[in-house]
Amino acid sequence: MRVPKPLIDAGVVTLAGLDIWFNPLTDEPLGVAASVIGCAALLLRRRFPLLVVALTLPVALLQGALVAPFVALYALAVRSRDRRLLAACIVVSSVIGALPSPLDEDPGDLGSTLVYFAYTFATSAVPVLLGQLVQTRHELKRRLAEIEDVKEHERVLHAQAILAQERAQLAREMHDVVSHQVSLIAVQAGALQVAAADARTREAARTIRSLSVGTLDELRTMVTLLRSSGDDTTDLAPQPTLADLRTLVNSSGIEVKLSGELPLAVGTPAQRALYRTVQEALTNVRKHAPGASATVELWHDGKSVGVTVTNTAPSRPSLPLPGARQGLVGLAERADILHGSFSSGPIEDGGFQVRMKLPILTE
Repeated sequence: MRVPKPLIDAGVVTLAGLDIWFNPLTDEPLGVAASVIGCAALLLRRRFPLLVVALTLPVALLQGALVAPFVALYALAVRSRDRRLLAACIVVSSVIGALPSPLDEDPGDLGSTLVYFAYTFATSAVPVLLGQLVQTRHELKRRLAEIEDVKEHERVLHAQAILAQERAQLAREMHDVVSHQVSLIAVQAGALQVAAADARTREAARTIRSLSVGTLDELRTMVTLLRSSGDDTTDLAPQPTLADLRTLVNSSGIEVKLSGELPLAVGTPAQRALYRTVQEALTNVRKHAPGASATVELWHDGKSVGVTVTNTAPSRPSLPLPGARQGLVGLAERADILHGSFSSGPIEDGGFQVRMKLPILTE
């Protein structure tokens, strides 16, 4: 429970007044006035700490007060970062406290003055050090709060980035897989509507086609919503499949022979995986085996489908291009996700071979 500031102020002023009341050095009007001003000035210590230190020095000189100057020094030390100013205030306060009062008839000797100076110097440093300690504690507390706010902000940003990435990936997969299948339904329904002789069949086909088109529109809207917090550069066009393999081979920039074909039952995920295998293999040939030719063979055995990409040995030295084999690692992960297998490695004639095998799974 925090004590109210007015109550603290009242206690500080009362304590300073009692310090002067029980230890009066003089009853002269000047000393009384200095005491009143010095005690009252403590109420302003939060807004004008340096001024309050100056106003409490006369009461220390005339009445030998300790509480009022110490409270003023503490208030200044809590709010000031100027170490030279604080050191100067300690020295001035020590000198004022050690000097004999001009209202005192006994001026004292030099030895006692030096002893008083050492005593007041030591005691004046205590509230200043305490104030600096409190200031440091408050500063550390603020910095810890700022660090915690920054960490929380970073956690929020990280969570948002992961969510955006997942939403973009989900949007891509929905567009690639679901829209492809619904489009096939719409095309087949349109063909059935044209070819069917029965009016009821044509009407059912028309309804199916209409529902398919509406589903595609709703799907595009959902994909747009999913991508609203994702990467704006994410391409919504369907990812390449084996239908684009001939274009990939022709644009590879190397001599490639494409052979074989796959059954129609190969699903879109498997087609994408096989396409990416050929793409990565031809890219590696172009980068690491200059002058080599390659053979791309599509094959199937009834239960599985696959692709084998084999390249000959390079005919000229390759450039030292960077390569961390992350592409091959990604292909192995694709094959594992699709319950297939992947292998890659050098062959006897100095070439290199990449092979992916996937089970036949219909979409």
